[in-house]
Amino acid sequence: MVAFVTGTSSGFGAATARRFAKDGIRVVASARRIDRLKALAEEFDDLILPVTLDVRDKDQVETVVAGLPAEFAAIDILVNNAGLSLNLEPAYNVPLEDWEMMVDTNIKGLLYCTRLILPGMVARGRGHVVNIGSVAALYPYPGGNVYGATKAFVKQFSHNLRADLLGTAVRVTDIEPGLAETEFSIVRFKGDEQRAASVYAGTKPLTADDIAEAVHWVVSRPAHVNIDTVSMMPVCQAFSPLAIYRQKA
Repeated sequence: MVAFVTGTSSGFGAATARRFAKDGIRVVASARRIDRLKALAEEFDDLILPVTLDVRDKDQVETVVAGLPAEFAAIDILVNNAGLSLNLEPAYNVPLEDWEMMVDTNIKGLLYCTRLILPGMVARGRGHVVNIGSVAALYPYPGGNVYGATKAFVKQFSHNLRADLLGTAVRVTDIEPGLAETEFSIVRFKGDEQRAASVYAGTKPLTADDIAEAVHWVVSRPAHVNIDTVSMMPVCQAFSPLAIYRQKA
């Protein structure tokens, strides 16, 4: 069995690659930071194939998928994990390039990988696409503007994939984490580690291993079972009441 996981240099992606490799599953571990991928590969010898990949680059995705060695070419599991959130400013203050980066990575990157890998799954009569979404797809929050919108796309695209794949054996799952502590907030705040740490102060958030276990669980269900959506939050997090702005007297 072979898994292709994007964004494996840290966080959910690295944890997912490790979880699969522990089961003896071959993993194509792709990310932009090849130095981290090599360290990951050293843990599991020939089970992990480190690949430098920027999912925003359609031609690069095509080249990587087409050039996989024979033992990694028949991909059974695609985990579209590469993604990011930039900034937490209101929409009227956010630099346009931050929005473009999120759209290019969270939407276009997911589309490129899916379109280039999915046909092989259909042809072989087996496969599972796991998309890493977010509870932000359903529950808005100040500053979540385009990030939440990209994850809403992931949610709906996942459901539409299932509709297209009816009659095949290929499965699709959207996993939607809530508050999780990885490098997510460091990226969002562009390297400001102190501000990133404040997001998790006084909480016990989800971990990368929690998400990896969820990914592993959905793909290890019996072949006739499709887990459509997994929505998961830490106990310290819950749904917010509707916001009301009150003018000061």
